[in-house]
Amino acid sequence: MKQNDCYQLGEVIKTHGLHGEVTVLLEVDFPEEYRNLESVFLEQQGRLVPFFISTIQINQDRALIKFEEIDSLDSARTMVKSKLYLPLNQLPELEEDQYYFHDLVNCEVFEEDYKIGVIKEVIDFNSNQLLAVQNGDREILIPLKDEIVLQVDIENKKVLVDLPEGLLEIYDE
Repeated sequence: MKQNDCYQLGEVIKTHGLHGEVTVLLEVDFPEEYRNLESVFLEQQGRLVPFFISTIQINQDRALIKFEEIDSLDSARTMVKSKLYLPLNQLPELEEDQYYFHDLVNCEVFEEDYKIGVIKEVIDFNSNQLLAVQNGDREILIPLKDEIVLQVDIENKKVLVDLPEGLLEIYDE
């Protein structure tokens, strides 16, 4: 499995107890949808390695996970800071007007007929998301807010925005 074929589910943030359990920060909109996970891929030394789940308990955006064959604190420590991935085909279905952040990457951003640039990534700072838009040799950060992002057309890879006055000028200095 390649990372491009997956989406990031979360990250192991610490060990829990003495028997190999880990605490995972879930970086998804609806963590409770993952209560019945049977396996995940963990990024280890740049590769995705499959791990089977013995038990999982979800509390808000955290999960307490016990992986099969991880039975000690030392084994669990090797997992800390590892990112968890699932195949893209396991993403929950969305409503017609919804999209995933990874769908925005490589979309062109326009304000009316003016092309601002191409989205290179979506930066997620807790409840504040930003579009990192490449414009020539500079990066422009645009808040991902309903009042700014007016229309998203994933099929045609276009995003229409109405930028706050002066936002582009900040990047001209």
